Amino acid sequence: MSKNEYSASQIQVLEGLEPVRKRPGMYIGSTDVRGLHHLVYEIVDNSIDEAMAGHADSITVTLNDDGSVGVEDNGRGIPVDPHPTTKRPALEVVLTTLHAGGKFGGDASGYKVSGGLHGVGSSVVNALSTFMRAEVYRDGKVYVQEYAIGKPQFDVKVDGKTHKRGTKIIFKPDASIFDTTEWSLDILMTRFRQQSYLTRGITLALVDARKERPEEDRKYPRLYRFHFEGGIAAYVSHLNESKEGIGKPIWFEKDQEEGFVEVAMQYTETFQEHVVSFANNIHTAEGGHHLTGFKAALTRTINAYARSSGFLKEKDENLTADDVREGLTAVISVRLKEPQFEGQTKGKLGNAEMKTAVESVVNEKLAEYLEENPSEAKDVIAKCLLAARARMAARAARDSVIRKGALEGMTLPGKLADCSNKDPSECELYIVEGDSAGGSAKQGRNREFQAILPLRGKILNVEQARLDKMLANNEIKSLIIAMGMGVGETKDLSRLRYHRIVIMTDADVDGAHIRTLLLTLFYRYFPELMSNGYLYIAQPPLYKMQKDKDVRYVFTDAEKNSILQEWGFTDEDLQGEPESEDGPPASVAEELAEEVKEQGKPKEKAKRKPQIQRYKGLGEMNPDQLWDTTMDPEHRIMLRVTLDDAEKADSIFTTLMGSEVAPRRKFIQTHAKTVKNLDI
Repeated sequence: MSKNEYSASQIQVLEGLEPVRKRPGMYIGSTDVRGLHHLVYEIVDNSIDEAMAGHADSITVTLNDDGSVGVEDNGRGIPVDPHPTTKRPALEVVLTTLHAGGKFGGDASGYKVSGGLHGVGSSVVNALSTFMRAEVYRDGKVYVQEYAIGKPQFDVKVDGKTHKRGTKIIFKPDASIFDTTEWSLDILMTRFRQQSYLTRGITLALVDARKERPEEDRKYPRLYRFHFEGGIAAYVSHLNESKEGIGKPIWFEKDQEEGFVEVAMQYTETFQEHVVSFANNIHTAEGGHHLTGFKAALTRTINAYARSSGFLKEKDENLTADDVREGLTAVISVRLKEPQFEGQTKGKLGNAEMKTAVESVVNEKLAEYLEENPSEAKDVIAKCLLAARARMAARAARDSVIRKGALEGMTLPGKLADCSNKDPSECELYIVEGDSAGGSAKQGRNREFQAILPLRGKILNVEQARLDKMLANNEIKSLIIAMGMGVGETKDLSRLRYHRIVIMTDADVDGAHIRTLLLTLFYRYFPELMSNGYLYIAQPPLYKMQKDKDVRYVFTDAEKNSILQEWGFTDEDLQGEPESEDGPPASVAEELAEEVKEQGKPKEKAKRKPQIQRYKGLGEMNPDQLWDTTMDPEHRIMLRVTLDDAEKADSIFTTLMGSEVAPRRKFIQTHAKTVKNLDI
């Protein structure tokens, strides 16, 4: 057969769960740490569905010593009777067949609402696990079946009697599929805490039964229980625990024909909004129609109340959507029979009818609250009016700073050394600390695709500043103009001039502070850069090590010690010989002569000690060294900044960069002993 011939024999048919193993990213998003933990979410979400249906109130997740995870609930238990079509036990069908489950039939299925819509969750977990065991407690009996890479090892059988009811799933992820199989308590606790807020009355326990735990997990107890009677109102209080709130959280709910709508919200004295949305307890990170409906109703209701109460005069323009959401923390939770999620990871809700449902509930309930609580309403309107005045001042400042020509690259800042390539997907912008490092970077860079922008000093802490004050800062102004995407109302990601924006600061305390200030700026005003993978942190080396003609650049103390061991030295051998911080290491000849003099040994037999230079700043490197170690795409190490947990990121930025001192002091005292590479 000719190699160009295309016939039916070349068509592959993947049966059963084979498609999952061939393309796991299609089903769980990725095979990194996020995809690994998504397996637990899929099983736990099934138990949550039982709880939302009123059949369960307890879920226990156990991390076992062999790397497996167990999830047990006290629900009805997966049915074990024969399926009418396949004639196989329903338990086996659910766990071995894609698009099989009890959530397609509406009320008849016993699930009025559910998050497990697609019917692929449990079977996908089974396909990506080397081992799975299902135990079902029904009718006084324990039914058991085990699987290996999705295939049953024996028929469903009875294995004893029990007074319990529910389902227990134990699975061990396939290490050949995932980049890592190490579970993180931090990631799991964040998810389970969230789920417990969303389902009032449920108790979700996390048990760590591993004998040897990762270092970062040792700070946590082995047992956590989450139970919140306050629901999403308590969730809002949790999100605002390090912020100064305005009044108490506002909470309301209503059952509509389209679905159940629940909203909790509270204004704070900060300038950033934090709105989180859920559909059937699934976090819709990309929003959807329910979030759109909330935002539209909020703007309309606040404006209507402000006018009817005389806060807005006839000549005044309406408050904008940004005005009424400044400093707002809100949680929107909807439950509906047939949610239309975009993608298996369910990042966005596509049900258009939920926009109308949420709008209707927020219009009615929020208006009632404002009318019945005039004192709190006055504080809310005052906050919104202050935001409107700041917006007008910011617009004037922005118009005077960022004109159309600047956004198109015609009046770029003078300190920017731009690259010649104009394709954003190939261009990099290095934000460099200081003119000295900027000079080295400009000389060492590849002018074709690498641009350099040196910053002088520390930029403004934007966590405590509005847009107008931020735009008055020259360093921030230069950065915004250089990026080209605008800011605030004029922001447009498609105009970004560089698809790799790299923060490159010194490896000392000041460098870390500048990096934190820049990350605060990007998180609060340009989060799109993080969510699209455009933001990076350069990793310059800590040391230059040289022994004879062998020169190494190393990035950690552990790597330094490993190389010393390779060369036949220990830290004790080098005691009393301080690491070089200024200038090049002494020549090998001088070192050798000194050792020969001290030891009285023949020249060729003297054990020459390695030279170690500690880089305190990028300015200490010459352009060639900076290129070789930090800027050359063939050899450099860079960290990509992602936004895996927006809730935690918001809390940390507020704690560390906000105006409240007490939470920051507590954070520092708690984590001081775990700081690594602290250089004072």
